Amino acid sequence: MDEEEKAVNRKTWLIMGIIFLLLLLGAGIYYIFYQQKQMEEMSEMFALEKESLSDASEELSLQYEGMKFSVNNDSLLALLTTEQAKVQRLQEELRTVKSTDARRINELKKELETLRKITHSYVIQIDSLNTENRQLKDENRQVSQRYRQAASEATRLAKEKEHLAERVEMAAKLDAVNIQVSLINSKGKASKGISKATQLMLSFIVSKNITAAVGEQTIYVRLMKPDDDILTKPNSGRFMFENREIMYSMKKTIVYDGEEQHVVMYWNIEEYLSAGNYRVDIFAENNLMGRKTFMLEK
Repeated sequence: MDEEEKAVNRKTWLIMGIIFLLLLLGAGIYYIFYQQKQMEEMSEMFALEKESLSDASEELSLQYEGMKFSVNNDSLLALLTTEQAKVQRLQEELRTVKSTDARRINELKKELETLRKITHSYVIQIDSLNTENRQLKDENRQVSQRYRQAASEATRLAKEKEHLAERVEMAAKLDAVNIQVSLINSKGKASKGISKATQLMLSFIVSKNITAAVGEQTIYVRLMKPDDDILTKPNSGRFMFENREIMYSMKKTIVYDGEEQHVVMYWNIEEYLSAGNYRVDIFAENNLMGRKTFMLEK
């Protein structure tokens, strides 16, 4: 081989070496470019992952805040506050961690998933408590309604009893009917005028009443003059009527057996009586038995 051929061969090998080196350099540049692109894509992906985790943690924190408003149990409220604090610490770390720190982002993602599971268990517990509370409230409403109904029924029965007692009391009340007042003179005869009269004779009939109490009954009579003064004697007294003591003119005790009974009472005229309209009220057992207005003439 002559020198010329050797020179050609050396030149050929040199060119091939240069081409090979250029190919190696291109491959290296492509690899570096590809790796950089991959890193950028991964960085972008982790940045999106970080943003997604931040949104999820914010939503979870708000969910805890909402649950706290719906809980009346102090122990459960304390647990919710503790878990919410964990979420808030995770949020703070997400704000500071670099998007390129893939390992820590994945760790935070797992922590957030754990907190979500815990939250879900609390949601179930709160729903159960709220269901129990609603049931208790329904039961309380039913009990309250039954109590109001019972109270209303008791009030109604009490009123009916009171009304019945009043009716029984009214039914047992003694009545004085056919009330007559006349003037009697010293000879025991009827007198037309006051001037010759020595007595007022009061007569009436106690009506039949089988519901009234039998036995001794004290009858009180009030004789009222035209000027509304009550005729009384020094030995006249008082009796109870409608929770107060009032004067009476005369009284008489009878033995009542439930049957109709005629009663006569006398008032001795020892005072001056003017002509005019008089009134007689008859009482027994704290009840007004009867009343009559009558005229006395001179």
